[in-house]
Amino acid sequence: MDLDPPLNAKALARPRRRFSRATLLAASLVVMFGILAGIGAFTFGYGKGWSYLSSDPAACVNCHVMQDHYDSWQNSSHRHVAVCNDCHLPHHPIGKWVTKGDNGFFHSLAFTLQNFHEPIQIKPRNRQVTQGACLHCHAEVVHQMLPSGQGVESMHCARCHSDVGHALR
Repeated sequence: MDLDPPLNAKALARPRRRFSRATLLAASLVVMFGILAGIGAFTFGYGKGWSYLSSDPAACVNCHVMQDHYDSWQNSSHRHVAVCNDCHLPHHPIGKWVTKGDNGFFHSLAFTLQNFHEPIQIKPRNRQVTQGACLHCHAEVVHQMLPSGQGVESMHCARCHSDVGHALR
């Protein structure tokens, strides 16, 4: 006894339904976004990303290359008055989060790809942020030493005071 229904010629001749380009593009974008979001969430969790949203200096040593900097900060004259964010982020609220996001992305990328100088070195744009932090906290002391003309750049504080934030560096 044959239980299969007979094949119908109409059923065989029926064209397959095709998806439009817009539908395929949208589905592809959704899948790609899902993959990127999943990888991003995993990386954020695995890398303890939430800790970088705090002001806790211990968060900086999540990356082993920062251990010497953390240790030297603990021996510095500023350990009781300043944490990493006080010197390495602007004091303006928007600038702080923009710099934190920018540095976080590029630090994560460099550490993931193992593409960084060791010992780690401060970049020029972050040196400017640090200079701004020095001037912010010590404005009363240094205001007479600052250049009076426009376009004249002052000497970086860390040039002479390199061991203030990180002793023995």
